[in-house]
Amino acid sequence: MKTFMFRSMVGLFFGGFLAVLLTYGVIFIGDQTTLDSNLFVTNSLGAIFCGWLFTVTPLYFEIHSLKLPQQTALHFFTVMVVYFILAYGIGWIQPGVANILIFLAIALVSYSIMWTAFYLYFKNESKKLNDDLQQIK
Repeated sequence: MKTFMFRSMVGLFFGGFLAVLLTYGVIFIGDQTTLDSNLFVTNSLGAIFCGWLFTVTPLYFEIHSLKLPQQTALHFFTVMVVYFILAYGIGWIQPGVANILIFLAIALVSYSIMWTAFYLYFKNESKKLNDDLQQIK
């Protein structure tokens, strides 16, 4: 529970920070002199919620009673379903079958790349730890 609360706070703050950076980008790069307050609130709350979602859901990988494929499936479906509902509801994904298929393709490729990168990183870290343990003996 302590880990969940800590990650929740980190995610909320990171999402808020990201929302502010994106707003600065719209103001300075987009040359906007005014912002729509409703749009700002909606998008910033969406970014804050995404920050929370993407920092809390990796806790699935810390449930040792589940095997890696189960952890991955739970994480993937939780992230994809919740993020899709949020993004579609806010308007980050425009209505239409083509747009939904493009989202799914990008999400699947992105998830696969990130999952593989994390897997290889932690596999390498595990190998280093095991090698260090062998040297101690």
